[in-house]
Amino acid sequence: MSKLFSPFRLRGLEFRNRVFVSPMCQYSSPEGLATDWHMVHLGSRAVGGAGLVLTEASAVSRDGRISPDDAGIWGDEHTEAWRRITWFVKEQGARVGIQLAHAGRKASTPAPWLGDRALRPSEGGWQPVGPSPVAFDVGSPVPTEMTPDQIKGVVADFTAAARRSLEAGFDVAEIHAAHGYLLHEFLSPLSNRRTDAYGGCLANRMRLPLEVARAVRGVWPEGLPVFVRLSATDWVEGGWDVAQSVELSRALGEAGIDLIDCSSGGSAPGAKVPVGPGYQVPFSEAIRQGAGIATAAVGMITAPAQAEEIVASGKADAVLLGRELLRDPYWPLHAAKVLGSRAQWPKQYGRAG
Repeated sequence: MSKLFSPFRLRGLEFRNRVFVSPMCQYSSPEGLATDWHMVHLGSRAVGGAGLVLTEASAVSRDGRISPDDAGIWGDEHTEAWRRITWFVKEQGARVGIQLAHAGRKASTPAPWLGDRALRPSEGGWQPVGPSPVAFDVGSPVPTEMTPDQIKGVVADFTAAARRSLEAGFDVAEIHAAHGYLLHEFLSPLSNRRTDAYGGCLANRMRLPLEVARAVRGVWPEGLPVFVRLSATDWVEGGWDVAQSVELSRALGEAGIDLIDCSSGGSAPGAKVPVGPGYQVPFSEAIRQGAGIATAAVGMITAPAQAEEIVASGKADAVLLGRELLRDPYWPLHAAKVLGSRAQWPKQYGRAG
């Protein structure tokens, strides 16, 4: 029997298989509101057989968006917009999760197809914030260094967003602490130059992500899981690395986090990343073994046999697919057939099975 298509349980929630939809920004949410695009985009992946459908990064505050049209969960109107989508995804037998995010110093940029630059105030841009006044790249705005009160405000924003997400019908909350966004900025010495309780030593740099994790776990039901997405390494000497990721993951487990979604990079624009099939899987394996916590692997996982080997060999408990599921929303159903597992096509599509 295929391990990839065996059920997977975290707390009181069972996933029908271990193929998860990775969060992928759509930059298509006016005023942060999910639209019919999201219904079709996320709903089709649920119809296609995924075990968990995760939304794109959804901003916990208006200023925490990456772009003006980022998805959001900072107001009650966002709760209502998401509710019909979560209902549909669950009706297809999938679980549904939301990724809670704050862009930090990488905020106020246009959608990628509009160019890689900072938005001017005349274009609706705003002033980014971060742990320290260190710009992401040449030409990027210098973020405003966050005050202790602003840091407390971020924790409150994540907490309120988690409550709204629960009201919207989500099964899983994932905290975004990767790809050079705010929580990752506090973790990495490349972006965090603070000298107070939130900077310097590893324990201090881990403080805000752990405070957010405890706050979200505190309002999320005991029977439902909370994930954290980490960049396991900055791919830069002197930056965030795998050893620190293992230590943080151990602390996150003690804080009640159930699974680490293992990615990498995003904190340093000049990083040399050896991209290739499964290139981030070793991070998942290292964190799973070193921290004793469930993990999911992500990054150029495209073939059924490749995904099966990752899970069957214990390198991860699940795989997260992004671009491959953009190319083929029905990849899980096709992969199940290839791996000799029963492919449960929707009855409306029964002739395709």
